[in-house]
Amino acid sequence: MFKTSTLSLSLGLALASSSVLANNSELSALKKQLEELQQKIIQLENKEQQRAEQQKKREEKAKNKAKVAAKPTPPSIKVGGAVRTNFSHTSYDDDNKNRGGDFDFDIFRVNFSGNVGGFGLNAEIRFFDYMSAIKYAYLDYDFADDWQAQVGMTKVPFGNWPYNSHNWFFNTTYYIGLEDDHDMGVVFKRKLSDNWQLDVGFFKNDELGGVDGYVEDRSDRYSYDVVGFRLADDGIYDNPTQPIGEYNTLVGRYAYHFEHKGGTTELGFSGLSGGLHDGNDRAGDYYAWAVHLNSNIGPWNLQLQHGEYHYDIDEVNRMAVGAYAFYDTIAAEATMSNFNVAYSMPVEIGPITGLQFYNDFGIIHDKSDESEDTWMNVTGVSLAAGSFFTYVDLVHAKNQPFIGGSIAGDSDETERRFNINFGYYF
Repeated sequence: MFKTSTLSLSLGLALASSSVLANNSELSALKKQLEELQQKIIQLENKEQQRAEQQKKREEKAKNKAKVAAKPTPPSIKVGGAVRTNFSHTSYDDDNKNRGGDFDFDIFRVNFSGNVGGFGLNAEIRFFDYMSAIKYAYLDYDFADDWQAQVGMTKVPFGNWPYNSHNWFFNTTYYIGLEDDHDMGVVFKRKLSDNWQLDVGFFKNDELGGVDGYVEDRSDRYSYDVVGFRLADDGIYDNPTQPIGEYNTLVGRYAYHFEHKGGTTELGFSGLSGGLHDGNDRAGDYYAWAVHLNSNIGPWNLQLQHGEYHYDIDEVNRMAVGAYAFYDTIAAEATMSNFNVAYSMPVEIGPITGLQFYNDFGIIHDKSDESEDTWMNVTGVSLAAGSFFTYVDLVHAKNQPFIGGSIAGDSDETERRFNINFGYYF
């Protein structure tokens, strides 16, 4: 480092020795040059000091990181869950109408979340009267500032997120395996940064091990997947005689977020493509795509989604799907459209602190098997009260599972279901 006091003394002696020969103007010019030189020396000293301080901070930061790495976060697992019951009054079940409706046990579920050895752990298992099913079970790891990897039974990134609906029944997209679907694979998720998100996933097979998974009943699952295809004489609810399983599916979801007066809007595109296996050979392919919008404007939420799906197997125009210990039939190819709107408001009505009013509409049309359209409209309200959450839904639908019909489109009747789902969450 430079020493300004020594340099000043040397310069002063030189100035004194030359003062006899120099005139006043030369002396003034020399003084000015000396002052400028002294200022530059001071600046160099300041810069050298700043560099030393920055180096010290970098060394301290590296030491702190090393301490954190040497001391791993202790395992921490949280356990939660829910108990839900359900009341329903329907137009399609005469016995139910004669009794004035039925009040049943819905589910008991247990959730696990936390970290083990630097990895995040997330799992949920559901118990019904008639089956048990794992909804999801995966490890996650933040391998970069904006990126996370998820491995295991994880959610397929497709469509409006996290749900394409507001009500207890979801939307028509759920019943064809394109809403809240979970399969076995790996997903790389880019967190919201610079207004955009990207999810890319590869799924080896469905959550029950694919076409030859070691399970007793391939319909004992939470989310819908294709489990076979239908022959001409098959019943629409029969156990499929021709098993099929999804495999090697690549999925991508891109979403752009922008702010506007009153809120934010997400505009996105999703697509997936994979193979279909019959247990011995590749039997065909399938793909799906959707454009979607999810907009929040003050207390209002608007969801729009439109897309298509296609299962391509020679001379097959009907597929078997399974979930909730139940088989159904869908067209091998169809178009799907959804329009949902909701209004949220805080309240103080006894224990109730929040209400959300909604109307969700979905339709599956232009089916390859030329069957009747499937549509469902749900008008309702959800109520939040501490640890309790309740859905009150009035459903009108045609050819809709659990509303007296099948996506196979074998009816011209519009059915109705009034439903109250009451849950305690812990």
